[in-house]
Amino acid sequence: MNPDSPPGDPAPAHHPAVASEKIGVLIANLGTPDATDYWSMRRYLGQFLSDRRVIDLPRWKWQPLLQLIILSKRPFSSGRAYDKIWNTALNESPLLTTTRAQAEKLSAALAPAFGERVVVDFAMRYGNPSTKSRVKKLIADGCRKILFFPLYPQYSGAASATANDDFFRALMTEKWQPAARTVAPYYDHPTYIAALAGTIQEHLAGLDFTPDVLVASYHGMPKRYLLEGDPYYCQCQKTSRLLQQALGWADGRLVSTFQSRFGREEWLQPYTVEEVARLAKSGVRRIAMISPAFASDCLETLEEIRIEIRDAFLAAGGESFAYIPCLNDSDVHIEMMRQIVEANLGGWA
Repeated sequence: MNPDSPPGDPAPAHHPAVASEKIGVLIANLGTPDATDYWSMRRYLGQFLSDRRVIDLPRWKWQPLLQLIILSKRPFSSGRAYDKIWNTALNESPLLTTTRAQAEKLSAALAPAFGERVVVDFAMRYGNPSTKSRVKKLIADGCRKILFFPLYPQYSGAASATANDDFFRALMTEKWQPAARTVAPYYDHPTYIAALAGTIQEHLAGLDFTPDVLVASYHGMPKRYLLEGDPYYCQCQKTSRLLQQALGWADGRLVSTFQSRFGREEWLQPYTVEEVARLAKSGVRRIAMISPAFASDCLETLEEIRIEIRDAFLAAGGESFAYIPCLNDSDVHIEMMRQIVEANLGGWA
């Protein structure tokens, strides 16, 4: 049957087969290399660092530096870092493992309300599976409407916007474009804040020490982006403020910082690695850390925070350190995603 024909109206003879109309939900994360060897890392880093949303320097200035210097050296160090956290059982990064699990569990959570009418899949902005390939698959599966859900709680041009760009570029190549929507940032969504607070309380209850300070470490960005209008910094601060209120804590017990600097220009401050060292030197002996900007644990949390930043805190005089995992594919996270998706499907399903 032709889905655009009136009920009961048969398709003309020899009409191509048309799949039953469905709605696609495509969740998207930052990305992952295919492996940790030099060439896999070079492909991944080359794609990531060539994105003008990420590095907005003039191409004539940036590309020679990237191709001749950075991509000659950085794949080795990045590959060694990924080796420390690699999921050897599945031969993939933990981010890929977790994002796949999120898509599968979200699909199961939506099934009672929508049955097979809603199809859930996942994609990566950089690496595989690509956004373009998953958009094509959803369309082939009969999705005439697609909800694109970037898993970034706080908006930033270098994360949320570039993910949306990639989604719309994928639609540009389709002869018959589906209707499309994107999910807005959810940095202050009540269920997101409640999920973070519950996860923190659960993990703190299981520690053999009480942290003096909880450090909420967000991914960094050049300060210049904030001055040019990017709302990321402000949304991070609001997430921390609402989280502190949800926990019922006094000012000073939750500290917001920014990690993962790159290049020489000034980035958002305070810098995480410097702040944890400062806390230790000022007499703070016990801290816990959480990463509210990440929906899934990845290199920046599993290697940078759990290893590098932990070592910096202990080297500066700290005694006890705990990392609280991201929401990942936990039940509270899937329930939050379900609520956000159902709200965004209003009028469609």
